[in-house]
Parts: sequence; C-alpha cells; structure tokens
Amino acid sequence: MNFVSTRLGAEPVQFEDAILAGTARDGGLFRPERLPEGVLSHLTGKESIAQTAAALLRPFVEGGALAPALEALCAEAFDFDAPLVTPDPERPGLMALELFHGPTGAFKDFGALFLMACLCRLSDPDHPRTVLAATSGDTGGAVGCAAEGRSGVRAVIVFPKGRVSAFQRHQLTCWDAPVSALEVEGDFDACQALVKAAFADAPLSARHRLTSANSINLARLLPQGAYLGRACAQVQAKTGIAPGLIIPTGNLGHGVAALYARAMGAPIGPIMLATNANGALADWAASGMYKPRASVATLANAMDVGAPSNFERLAALPAGLGDVQVERVEDDAISTRIISEYVRSGYVWCPHSATGAEAFARLAPLERDARPWIVAATAHPFKFADIVEPLIGRAIDPPPALQAVLSRPSHPTEAKADLAALASHLNTLEEPALS
Repeated sequence: MNFVSTRLGAEPVQFEDAILAGTARDGGLFRPERLPEGVLSHLTGKESIAQTAAALLRPFVEGGALAPALEALCAEAFDFDAPLVTPDPERPGLMALELFHGPTGAFKDFGALFLMACLCRLSDPDHPRTVLAATSGDTGGAVGCAAEGRSGVRAVIVFPKGRVSAFQRHQLTCWDAPVSALEVEGDFDACQALVKAAFADAPLSARHRLTSANSINLARLLPQGAYLGRACAQVQAKTGIAPGLIIPTGNLGHGVAALYARAMGAPIGPIMLATNANGALADWAASGMYKPRASVATLANAMDVGAPSNFERLAALPAGLGDVQVERVEDDAISTRIISEYVRSGYVWCPHSATGAEAFARLAPLERDARPWIVAATAHPFKFADIVEPLIGRAIDPPPALQAVLSRPSHPTEAKADLAALASHLNTLEEPALS
C-alpha cells in the first residue's frame, strides 16, 4: 500500500515513510492510494479496540517495517476501553461513545499513543526525532503524555496563549523530558501555520528530524476509525441497524477517520459533523464552496479551527465516500444543551461533546427515529470545569488520571508566532539521554 499527497505533487511512499515525514514534500497531506474494501465488514462488536485497530491498519502497513509489530503496537496503544453508554434511559436511541477514559481524558489518547509507539520503533535513540504538535487543546496533552520518558523521540507542543482552558494549559505544560511546551501569541491556526512552516524549512526539518503529531499524521488519524467502527458494530449486533455517527470536529481528522472506516466496511450509517461557530465546514456543506477563514474563540476551544487541514483528505475521497452532514452549533446552544441534558438525565457533556448532543436534537424526527445514533463524547467534562460547573451548578470530580495531572508542576515557555522563535527553541533542545 502506497500513500500519495492530496496535492499529487510528491512521490508515493510507504506507511512508515509517511508518518516519519508528517506531510508530503509538496505541502499536501498523505492519504492512502486506495481504501481497501471489506476489511471491516466482518466486525461483530465482540472484538477489542486493539483487535479492530490491527484489522483496520494491516492493509496499510503490510510489507513495511511496522508490519511484524502491528499487533504489539495496537496492544500497547489501546489498553483502555471506550464504553458505549445511554445518557438518558428515556431516549435509548441516543448513545455516547465515551472516548475519555485514557490517561489524558480525551479521544486524542488513542492516536497519540499509537503514533509514539510507532516512532519509537522507527527511531534511533542516539538521533531522536522531534515531534511538533500544534494543538487547540487536547492533542498536545495526549502527545506529551505519550512521549514522556521515551527514547528516540522528543515532543514540542505548540499551543495558543489564552485560548485553552485552565486545566488544558496545565496538562499541556506538565510533562517531563523529552517534552517541552511553547505558549504562542496567536490562535490555533497561527500555531498550525508555524508547524507547517517548520516542515517547509528543509534545513530546519532535516536538522531536527521533524515529524507531526496532529491528525495530519496518518498514525494519529487512522487508528481513530477502530473504536468508531467497533462501536457501530456493537450497536448493529444488538439492533440489526447500522447506527448514525455524530462527531464533534475541528481539524476534521476524526471525521475523515470515520469516513475511511465506513469505506472499509464498518457498519457506519450517516455521518454528521458537529462544529462550533467556526463555520468553514458548515458553509461548505451548505454552498459547496470551501473558504478557510480566521478562527474564532468558542466554549468548545479544541474545535476552534478556521482552516481544517484534513479538508484536503475529505475533498480527495472518491464520489460518494465523503458524504457527510454538517451542523454548526453556537456557544449559546452549547451552554443550553449542557444544562438541559444535565437537568433531564444527570449526564454531563463537555462543551465539545455537547455540540454532538445538540446536533442529535436538531435531527428531523424521521431521521432521528430511523436508526440509533452515537455521539462521540470526545473529552471528560472535568477538563472544562471552568465552563461546565457554573452551568450545572455543582463541582465535577476528576477521574484518577486527571487528578494525577494536577499534582504535576507546570513549566511553559512563551514564544512569538514566528518561525525564528520556534527554530530558536528547537536549537536549544538537548538530546534526551534515556534508556
């Protein structure tokens, strides 16, 4: 299996070369040259996430350096569950896929752990690779946790000053070597542009052996299809119907992973992308015209993306495979949904997951009742306690993993949103002496 650039201006590469490079030489994103049909059509729902991930990824890694270790990589990365729950017993057709039971309380844990496991097997401890992670909130925490204490890699987290929650900021800046965090003066799009500029600087990229940890990296994106496909197989096994999937999205990696999994045979019905006030995707769905714009700050800050990188992958899908609906959810609707769901059932949605719950509520009755629906609950609400607690009128207890994060010291480094500042930071890093 080869991977080609979304811009068709770079040579095809194998999976390990794609994840080491991060982005293609022409500035595009790597995508599979084809999506193998039927690979996930035999899911029963009884498989573990690790088993489902191995089935999904096997065609992509076959014949490459990672193929012999695939099962071990999946077992290492996916050693926690993603349970399906029914938030409101009076609405059995609405389920939440809780993706926040990993070490940093967000769905990014799955892809970050798999990516780091791959990089460690592909890297030389004496010549570490540097992982650059632009983050709007949750990616950086997951990458920092997954990279801490490893040899052969180091991670640099780049996040926007004043655009993440208090807990997110602490979680982004609390990891030990070989992890560092840059608090950048700018929004997420500025952070993402900074990372892309670093990759485009050939001498800088070569000197530090740069690779990416955002969903622009295939090793971050592809595994996300495993738990989505497994959850849908579980529901189909119980109901006989392929459920609809509602995915809160910012940079669109989660949505593309769902589309890939569906194209590979997972029993996924209609896919709805729930966005916040950043309207590039909603406007595209309504008009057919995609126009990136500057991001705006919202309550669902991890989704504050005005120019979602993975749109290139969505646009590159063959006709029919990229069919999605998009629902735009403003801040007032996020707040109202968190309150109403808590009053009605006692279930607490984080601001991002609440966009999905709101999108479900807006479905036409015939569409809503035609099948079960799964909302991807992308983060634990404690990560956004400063937003959620005033709305529901009580404190949220942190799970043990997030409580442990709070006990760690925070050590951010402030930086300007320019390549010179990032290069200066990279040049000061010492290679970690880890066993």
